[in-house]
Amino acid sequence: MNKKDNNLLHTDRILLRPWRESDAESLYKYASDPDVGPRAGWAPHQSVEESLEIIRTVFNDALCTWAIELKETGEAIGAMGYGPSCDCKLPARENEPICGYWVAKPYWNQGICTEALRLMLDHICKTTEIKSLVSGHFIDNPASGRVMEKCGFVPTGETCIDETQYQGAGRPIRVLRLELL
Repeated sequence: MNKKDNNLLHTDRILLRPWRESDAESLYKYASDPDVGPRAGWAPHQSVEESLEIIRTVFNDALCTWAIELKETGEAIGAMGYGPSCDCKLPARENEPICGYWVAKPYWNQGICTEALRLMLDHICKTTEIKSLVSGHFIDNPASGRVMEKCGFVPTGETCIDETQYQGAGRPIRVLRLELL
């Protein structure tokens, strides 16, 4: 069952909610893992203070960026969001948001990212006029691509290299797009 209460989106298992400064320790615990960030193109966090700064800056858009909270524990275990094309090298169309996500390693292969992405896509369809989204994954992280495909994203046949991403040099990114309207 999916429900929306203001800016809280949830299923029976997870909650998508705005990030809180009190999430900094949890974010650091999971985002400092060297197996997590580089798969998504960002460096492992080096301190709780860095994680707090990420919450205050990168995750500060409460309308388009959510913490993935596992209801069972009340802990933020990942992030889900969409937004402008920013500095990313993905071939986005004009006014086409890029979506991205990650989940902590202990929660890999449990369907949490797929569940969170479906929840966010449902929210986008019901509350925005967005016509399509673009996303991508490093080819050496096929699990992320499977999440997108389960949610309806289709490979565009394009790849790109984004050397601005952490460890992005020489790592091809497979591009996928979801048409919403």
